[in-house]
Amino acid sequence: MEIHTDVVIVGCGVAGLYCALKLPRDLKIVMITKSDAESSDSFLAQGGICVQRDEDDYDSYFEDTMRAGHYENRKESVDIMIRGSRKVIEDLVEYGVRFEKENGEFIYTREGAHSRPRILFHEDITGKEITSTLLARVRELSNVAFYEYVSMTDIMEEDGACRGILAEDVRDVLKEVNGEDSWGAVRDESGTKQQYRIFAENTILATGGIGGKYRHSTNYPHLTGDGIEVAKNHGVRLENLDYVQIHPTTLYSKKPGRRFLISESVRGEGAVLYNGKKERFVDELLPRDVVTKAIHGQMEEEGTDHVWLSLEPIPKERILKHFPNIYQHCLEEGYDVLKEWIPVVPAQHYFMGGIWVDADSRTSMEHLYAVGETSCNGVHGANRLASNSLLESLVFAGRAAQKIVSDQGVKDE
Repeated sequence: MEIHTDVVIVGCGVAGLYCALKLPRDLKIVMITKSDAESSDSFLAQGGICVQRDEDDYDSYFEDTMRAGHYENRKESVDIMIRGSRKVIEDLVEYGVRFEKENGEFIYTREGAHSRPRILFHEDITGKEITSTLLARVRELSNVAFYEYVSMTDIMEEDGACRGILAEDVRDVLKEVNGEDSWGAVRDESGTKQQYRIFAENTILATGGIGGKYRHSTNYPHLTGDGIEVAKNHGVRLENLDYVQIHPTTLYSKKPGRRFLISESVRGEGAVLYNGKKERFVDELLPRDVVTKAIHGQMEEEGTDHVWLSLEPIPKERILKHFPNIYQHCLEEGYDVLKEWIPVVPAQHYFMGGIWVDADSRTSMEHLYAVGETSCNGVHGANRLASNSLLESLVFAGRAAQKIVSDQGVKDE
């Protein structure tokens, strides 16, 4: 199947969706996703989204982000993200996202390595609230065509510039991987799996992270770094491929597969970590890599495969209001967080490296952009500050859209 469009977006997490919403309605857009539209990691984000609360918050927010990233962050990118945060929140509210409020004012929570509360949230399913809302708004657009269960296999390059992508139907493959009955891919008249050649003036890679390459991860298993692999094969510049973040607290299970995240904001609200001797062993609000190292140290010292997290310091009413999804999931796994400690273990969570991009999300190849977790704009440095991922994805997706529009204007002139 041959398709001609103005923009093709590979992936439909918050970065891809926001980019589509910020592009002009007179541009034809094709969006493809490797699974169903609801199976992006953006849906899984629990804690919330950071925002610069006021002008007085800039310096501390900047320093918190830099410190968490071990000062390997690209300062220009950090500045762009922080200064663009209020506009992003205004856009999200306008699209219909419901952040928690009290007396008509936003409620801010705090997470590890933040010097003050600056995180907006919706219960403990902020990612689902934001992503499902953006998806609903994009589905209303007549200029956007969705292709689910279609995976990019390559990009089309001509004279050093990207001219679109090659893709194929992957429904039977994904069903087999997920251990369910295969229902068969879309096939043409000869019985061959459906192939796509999607020609586009601009291509945006929003293919997510690399968690599918790990045995234990909080990511969906189909997120296997496809965009990064394709970019590498075409000599597109990559950066910091060894910068992988391990989240310190996921619910321990002997079963293999995706780990359930116990949000950073649980510790931000007062939850504490204990070893097998019922002793606290770390400041729970330190950066994720520091807490993870401390947990691994305890596990090695005690010869155990998990430590314990207690929500006892958090009032019952606050747990049920702020963390209803975590409470319910733990209950289904046999743990009542209102009455007992829960076993937690670190797991792969986020990728700070990826396809190098500039401040406008442009890669080193003409007409090829990268946004979200598959890109590396330098915001996170060597370690991501909690709840910066949704914000960073949205800010730089918006800048990609702006750059495409401005370049289009120059071309038209």
